Amino acid sequence: MRPLFSLHAGEYLVGSYLEQHYPELQIWIPTKDTGVDLLVTDQTGRRSRSLQVKFSKDSLATHMAPAFRKSLRACGWWTFNREKLKKSRADLWVLVLQGFSAQSTDFVVIPPKDLLGRLDAMHGQAGTIQSYVWVSSKDACWETRGLHKEAQLAVAAGTYKDETRRLTSYLNNWAPVERLARGRALRAPRAV
Repeated sequence: MRPLFSLHAGEYLVGSYLEQHYPELQIWIPTKDTGVDLLVTDQTGRRSRSLQVKFSKDSLATHMAPAFRKSLRACGWWTFNREKLKKSRADLWVLVLQGFSAQSTDFVVIPPKDLLGRLDAMHGQAGTIQSYVWVSSKDACWETRGLHKEAQLAVAAGTYKDETRRLTSYLNNWAPVERLARGRALRAPRAV
């Protein structure tokens, strides 16, 4: 075990959010890097969810036109390693979007298999995948890398349609973690 470790901002924001909204859960920090940043358990420690946390500060203010700033709450940019995502041990990946202009924090809570499937459908099977995620002021969430200006404006206006790019169902959706808090049993493998 290494004697010194630190949390990054995203891990801190996720841990703080979970402690505030689900005080009955326990949050654990692994002592070594195994691809799991946080482990969340029920009070008994018998049921758990493992989280891989990826943080992006708001990129909206640095490169976006003022027309977007009114319609978008946060924008993030990630570089994903396809193999790491494919082999991830975590139950859920949490993309943390900190919107500095709106003083908001949003979370895209998504199983790694779902995230990889969507990224592959949008961007092919490259080893390294650049991803831009936008959250609108109307609580919609989209992966926007590679979209033309007209499509970007449609995302900002709330009129864009593409189910592969829509991440809204994962936006601030802590249902897999809430099941731990409610004491519901997680699906166990069937006996053979």
